[in-house]
Amino acid sequence: MTPTKEKDITVLAGDIGGTKTELAVYASQSGLRRPQVKEKFASSDYSGLEAIIGKFLSTRDVHIDRAAFGVAGPVVGGRAKITNLPWVMEEAALAETLGLKSVCLLNDVTAFANAVAVLDENDLHVIREARPATGGTMAVMAPGTGLGEAFLTWDGTGYRAFASEGGHADFAPAGPEQSGLLAYLANRYDHVSYERVCSGMGLANISAYFKNTGVTGNPDCPARKVPAAQDPVPHIIRGALDQNRPCGLCQKTLAVFVSVLGAEAGNMALKTMATGGVYLGGGIPPRILPLLESGAFLDAFVRKGRMTALMKKIPVYVILHSEAALLGAARHAMTTR
Repeated sequence: MTPTKEKDITVLAGDIGGTKTELAVYASQSGLRRPQVKEKFASSDYSGLEAIIGKFLSTRDVHIDRAAFGVAGPVVGGRAKITNLPWVMEEAALAETLGLKSVCLLNDVTAFANAVAVLDENDLHVIREARPATGGTMAVMAPGTGLGEAFLTWDGTGYRAFASEGGHADFAPAGPEQSGLLAYLANRYDHVSYERVCSGMGLANISAYFKNTGVTGNPDCPARKVPAAQDPVPHIIRGALDQNRPCGLCQKTLAVFVSVLGAEAGNMALKTMATGGVYLGGGIPPRILPLLESGAFLDAFVRKGRMTALMKKIPVYVILHSEAALLGAARHAMTTR
């Protein structure tokens, strides 16, 4: 949707997570690329979003016309609860706090998807070169702690973002190795979704599977010594990409991850007819660009039987913009009355 023709609109946008909350003020005259002011807060230091907003605005003389917040959790009926925090947010209560007619809460991946329409070439890394169809649907996948998915459709004047919970669809293995992984995970979880494989928790699950099958890798690899309470993902990625002493276990883990990501990105492209392109975001893709450019990802992406020819016409990008969710929340506030 295109911005309204009002002389100037000032919006408050937020990217709200269990670890950090980022707020920024944007004005329509200066555009979405240049926030007037921006600040990060440690979420756990505050009793709720209202307290952070109060702190943020207390020292700033600014009139807010609209507000939108991307939230790390589901938004149902204008109400959201942050994963890993005791916060409950309601659009009506936030509107009253801010003195606004309305405030919008968005799922964080939907906010992230909203940014895609305003990213430029410097914000993107091309994985598969192809010409996007004018007005074609765009698919967004964000493997991070979990697996977020969303899509954007053209409404005649601009792109609108829509939420999806496709990351929780059933994991479909390709080949004996992935079938073994599915059997292993089926003994641990009631339901094995793509998120159980294609996310941060997925990397840990794949690594555990290979350890269980006897793959040892480099005994000095830091990924083998990570305490149970610590996130193993950075160590697995470093172990796989280490040019001097790569870890075989980490390499096998990333190889399966990349193949599954390619397959699910292709699934998402087919289900949404994403002729406008597939965009990979989240915390993991920007850190594994060399692997995404390898044959395994693209082979899995296009290997769709009778639809292979179609898949070869769909471009694939990695989003490099570090604050896409914040940018997307601002865009939503700017373009929605």
